[in-house]
Amino acid sequence: MKKIILITLFLNICAFSQSKRVLFLGNSYTQVNNLPQLFVNVAQSTNDAFIVDSNTPGGHTLQQHNSNATSLSKISQGNWDYVVLQEQSQLPSFPINQVNSQVFPFAQSINNLIVAQNPCAETVFYMTWGRQNGDSQNCAANPAVCTYEGMDDLLRERYMTMTTNNEAIVSPVGAVWRYLRTNHPTLNLYSSDGSHPSIIGSYAAACSFYTTITRKNPTLITFNSTLSSEEAAIIKLAVKNVVFDQLLNWKIGNYDVVSNFTFSSNSSSLVNFQNNSLFATTYAWDFGDGNSSNEVNPTHNYASEGEFTVRLTASKCGNFITSQQTITISNLSNSTEIYENIECAIFPNPTKENVTITSNNIIDAISIYDVNGRLIDYIEVKSTQKRLDLSTKKEGFYFLKINSNGKTCTKKLIKN
Repeated sequence: MKKIILITLFLNICAFSQSKRVLFLGNSYTQVNNLPQLFVNVAQSTNDAFIVDSNTPGGHTLQQHNSNATSLSKISQGNWDYVVLQEQSQLPSFPINQVNSQVFPFAQSINNLIVAQNPCAETVFYMTWGRQNGDSQNCAANPAVCTYEGMDDLLRERYMTMTTNNEAIVSPVGAVWRYLRTNHPTLNLYSSDGSHPSIIGSYAAACSFYTTITRKNPTLITFNSTLSSEEAAIIKLAVKNVVFDQLLNWKIGNYDVVSNFTFSSNSSSLVNFQNNSLFATTYAWDFGDGNSSNEVNPTHNYASEGEFTVRLTASKCGNFITSQQTITISNLSNSTEIYENIECAIFPNPTKENVTITSNNIIDAISIYDVNGRLIDYIEVKSTQKRLDLSTKKEGFYFLKINSNGKTCTKKLIKN
């Protein structure tokens, strides 16, 4: 009898060069205190080098950037690693019918342009903050923005919608400000107009962008700008708590390349590989016997018995991750046995809380792996159907491996 035994490991190797290019498109919230240069200075203090450019006309909206010749020219230059988009400070907090017509379509259209001309770029939405005492200018027509908290809540909600709809990431500057206002109210984040950032507010924004883009702990930063060491330390710790410790909340890493595969065999030596990778554009298979392939879903015929480590390297734009499984094949003379994976289904997918798994066989157990291949849960079942509560799991991608009498079914799951 032929045996196939697998051991899955994931090797996460993400290339991050020391010189990345960032384009900032916004308005005076980005221009005041020269946020792009503050970001560069912050990053340089941890030996991370960035080249930045910007276009920040006062009061500019994303709709205006869609037709702004300077913005369009800078996008078309290409070779950006990150493009930061900041909407006009009040517009996302307007009533939803206005946001649906004046914000979301233009966030999508400019993001589409960025992706088309910069296929390796990541769009970063710049989540801004509620005004110090709410938006008095629009309070009568839109009572929700009469207070800082009400305006800030709407800004956060709408920026998260833009981020999700465009498969982007967000720099949650507004959330960092909210944390600081709550826990350190003596820090003045605003300039005298109660709207634009003070140098303290801009420094908080720069640290947020540093952690959003590099995914590094902001307490590593040694550049304090004109802040006292005590003030800078408070802000860096706030960014650590809000951003670094909660990256997936801001979709940071949600769209990283993921390598994963399953297999089946209907003969003693012929193995069919099913590629379950995410967000990759190229694939490199090593079958462990000296043969390889660049096909998406290859089939390979093993000429001899033995133990073979199969590796799949999935990559995009220089970022790559390798997963591997060790396959043991024996008794090649038996060519009549059929060994294949079971059929299974999961729904709903994506899900916020619960998911139901069904199979055509009795399910022995379900294993849940994170995107890096780490086993995070194991549930015994003994039924053809199982409902799982995922409410305590973080947002992101997971792999569910359903086991039944030595056979397997692997499914990708998105937890929102």
